[in-house]
Amino acid sequence: MIRNKNISEYHQLPILDGLELLNAKSHTLDFPFHTHDTFNIALILDTTFNVKLNDKFLKAPKGTLSITNPDEVHATPCDSDLGNSFFTYYVSPEVIKKFNNGNPVFFEDKTIYDQNIFSELYFLSSNYNTDVIEFENRLIIALKTLIKKYSTVKPIAFNTNKLFQCFIDETDFDSFSLEKTAMQFGVNKYKFIRLFKQETGLTPNNFVLLKKVEKSKKMLKQGKPIFNVAIDCGFYDTSHFYKNFKRFTGVNPLDFQNALFIN
Repeated sequence: MIRNKNISEYHQLPILDGLELLNAKSHTLDFPFHTHDTFNIALILDTTFNVKLNDKFLKAPKGTLSITNPDEVHATPCDSDLGNSFFTYYVSPEVIKKFNNGNPVFFEDKTIYDQNIFSELYFLSSNYNTDVIEFENRLIIALKTLIKKYSTVKPIAFNTNKLFQCFIDETDFDSFSLEKTAMQFGVNKYKFIRLFKQETGLTPNNFVLLKKVEKSKKMLKQGKPIFNVAIDCGFYDTSHFYKNFKRFTGVNPLDFQNALFIN
């Protein structure tokens, strides 16, 4: 039997500062190196899940949790034949910090096996739209348990040499040119790519695409037409927009936007 592939459902709920959910089934498309401004707590439902960090290559078997911290650069290559199935909770760092009595939270272990927490989060993933189970209260209890058992307050060590920080903060990336930017820094494009990746963990191309996708998500949440969003964010056309939006988010822009107004 041939399984349908790349079937993803996205939802945003009006709880916990806009909790986001992604239910991905038989996902075969690789997620390139990117970051999130949330904690990503993924339930691995089928096929071992691979995660690339800058200095590690991790595997999360079926039945485990795979966690990435906010702003942690990572990529997730998916099984091109069978695909990967997973359910991800995207939780605001402010919410997680609140659940830890106002203290910062960091997950040193990226793969966690805890049958009780997994079972509870899995049950909630199948019943997020059912009022009778007190979804929010049960999710809060599960997250607090996860934080108490597996998190630390270890500070994340960032590179203090911010050569590109002002450039990143002040640049409109809609018309970014690698060659012109490298010339501004007095280096060739190959050295610029190497230095930029050392500082940010991302290639300039992935960084620019990620910034465009982040900008497009804000515009989609405002209800703006997809064609206008694509052009205003510097994509060639809607096809180019759809392709790259799904690469970074797992869903297409229309499904993303529709979920915002349905929930």
